[in-house]
Formats: sequence, structure tokens, C-alpha cells
Amino acid sequence: MQKYYPRVVDKLLADELMGAGAVLLEGPRGCGKTTSAENIAKSVVYMDAVSAERYRDLISLNPDSFFRGDAPRLIDEWQLLPMIWDMTRREVDKRRERGQFILTGSSVPADLSQMSHSGVGRIVRLKMGTMSLFESEDSQGTVSLGDLFDAPETIEGAKRITSRQLAFLVCRGGWPSTLGLSEKAALKYPQNYYNSIVTEDLSRVDGVRRNSVTLEKIMRSYAKNICTQIKYAKICSDIRLTELSSVSEDTVYSYISMLKKLFVIDEIPAWQPNIQSNIFIRTTETRNFSDPSIAVAALKLTPDILMQNYDMFGRLFESLCLRDLNAYAEYLDGTLYRYRDSKDLECDAVIQLGDGRWGAIEIKLGIHHTNEGANNLLKLKNKIDETKMNPPSFLMVLSGSEEFAFRRRDGVYVVPIDCLKY
Repeated sequence: MQKYYPRVVDKLLADELMGAGAVLLEGPRGCGKTTSAENIAKSVVYMDAVSAERYRDLISLNPDSFFRGDAPRLIDEWQLLPMIWDMTRREVDKRRERGQFILTGSSVPADLSQMSHSGVGRIVRLKMGTMSLFESEDSQGTVSLGDLFDAPETIEGAKRITSRQLAFLVCRGGWPSTLGLSEKAALKYPQNYYNSIVTEDLSRVDGVRRNSVTLEKIMRSYAKNICTQIKYAKICSDIRLTELSSVSEDTVYSYISMLKKLFVIDEIPAWQPNIQSNIFIRTTETRNFSDPSIAVAALKLTPDILMQNYDMFGRLFESLCLRDLNAYAEYLDGTLYRYRDSKDLECDAVIQLGDGRWGAIEIKLGIHHTNEGANNLLKLKNKIDETKMNPPSFLMVLSGSEEFAFRRRDGVYVVPIDCLKY
């Protein structure tokens, strides 16, 4: 029997089912939605392009039979038959019970005309990402992000992965199907996933015909600028400069919108705290894929190439950390943000909880940049207007090279990435 790796979403899904009639579990294809939903479901309907037509006939003849089964009942890839949305909503209304259905899907349905109601109050949306290092058991989890909000005097943990292993984890990504495979086999999955996006998925999501060559150019430019706040207009300029190709900003926006519907792109919103000065806070989202391996595939990189390109390695390491922090923030009922102001003070990640507490994080691949990261965090702390919002619960440098987890004399925590968990 194949091993089940517990996921952050397991608890979130169970909690949502206790309060709602149905839960929509959505996220990128291959991230493990079906497996996690199966782990809690009591009955299942598996949908694919062929079976969807058969179920369409069944629903027209006997709709009640489609929903007959022990609850919670999983309907996998429901978006292939969009009418299921309204039917699920009506069934929830009829039963008036919680925890009845789980819907899973890897794209926003193309035919929104078949959905007459948003589902608010009946169907709760829950987004799932690829595996964090703690979920894939590549992090020891000796330092809890949640515990840092209580400002412990000491933390413990030691790095156990090498820089080469970290480069591999960036390139492999958090895809459950790659666990346990050889390095060569594991690295093929992200490339195959990327190829399927540009050859099969580019029109599937909304029926709009698109050019695979244009999509590749946009994804490659987006990947080169990962973890920046680059404007879409700059992506156009980048493509024109390097590819001698005319791509409009509207075209870029259309393609990126499609990638968001497929959960390929997962951008980080800007944090807008109360600060003491009149400094302008930049509001552009930070560009990021749902998994760093997608950028790796777009740029045709390998672990060995990354070891020779420190700048690119650093930005892809940052993307990996943002992926993990996003998952841990959701577990803690928090939201992941990024801060940058007009004075070019940046903070790579800010996690703000529902109760207003927040912590700031700088992500540094190299050990020689730890002091720089700590200084940036302290500068940000000094800008906060504490008469209008809480001071930071913690400041942390998340490192790819530091050997140990510890608290500095200035109060800033330093944590190797393979020591962190939620």
C-alpha cells in the first residue's frame, strides 16, 4: 500500500466540513487534492472526460442517484460537468446537514453560464498547494512557525541538507508523485507538467484558442522575474527585447489570467501596514508560480546549473520558501504578504494572523547575507506605527545555508529552511 503523507490541508478540510455542507478543494493539477480528499471521504465519484458524458446522462434521468452515497461524498474533477455546482448547492439545501460533499478541481470551469449561484453559505472554497518541505519529510520540523508567535527565548535545530540537495528540492518541487523516485525520474515530472501546460491546458480552461509559443515566451519571462514585483508591461518589453516578438500587454494579461485559473501562478499580495512616515508602500503583487519547479522547467534548469548560478538559485529558493510559508500561514489561519516601499526597503514575507499578530521574514540563501536580512527586519520594525497596530511577534531570517536555528542577540531568529514547520 502506498504511503500517505499527511498534508497541511487535512486539518483545514476536516474543519471546514464541520461548518459547511460542501467544500470545494482546488489547486494545481498533481498537488494531491484527490488523495487528501479520499483520505476523509466515505464515498467517491471519479470524473474524467469520458465518464463526464455518462454522468450527464445519469443526472438527466435520475439526479438523486448521483449524490447517493455515504457522506462526505467526493466528486473528483467536478468542473468537467459544471452543472454539478448548482446541483450540489441544491442538495446541501435539501439535506440541511454539514460535511456532505467534497468537490475537487484543478481549474476554474470554462462554462460559468451553467452556474447560477456563487455557492456562498453552502460551498466553502479551500485552496491546496504542492507539498511543503515538512509535508514531503524533507524538513525535520524542529522549529514551529506557530510557536514563534509566542516569542520563545531559544529555538533549536540543525541543518541536515547540503546546498546540492537544496538545489534538487527546488528543481523537483513539491509534487507528491516524485517522492521516492530517483533524481533523474523525479526531475522529469516538472518538465512533463510544464509541457502539458503549453500543449494541452492552454485552451482547456476557457475554450479560448492560444498560441503555445507565445505561452512559452510569457512563462519564460515570468520565470526569469520570479519573486519580483515586475509589471506585466515589463514582461512584454522583456519578450520583445529577447525574442524579437510583438506581444501586447493585453495578451500577457490574458495568458497569465489563464495560468491563474489553472493554479499555475500564485502571486503574493502586498502588505500595507500603518507606518510612521509618509513613505509610499508599493502595491504590486509579487510574481510567483505555485511551485518553484515550474520556473525551473520553463528555464530548462537543473540542480547543477543552479549551483553555478547563485542569483537564479537565490530567487528560486525564495520561491520555494514562499510556497512553504503560504501553506504554514493557512494552517495558522493567517495570510502571506510581501512588503516593499518607495525607499526600496523590502521584506520578503510577512505573515499576518486573523487576530492581528504578525511576523516578518527575510529569505536568504547564503550565510553571508544573514546580517543584511536581520538589519532589514529591524528597519521595518522601526517604521511601524505601534499606536495603530501590533508590534511584530517575531522577526526571522529563513536561511538556506545557516547550520543551526538560533535567536540572535537583537532578537531576530535564524532558521534553516529544513528545520521549519507550521
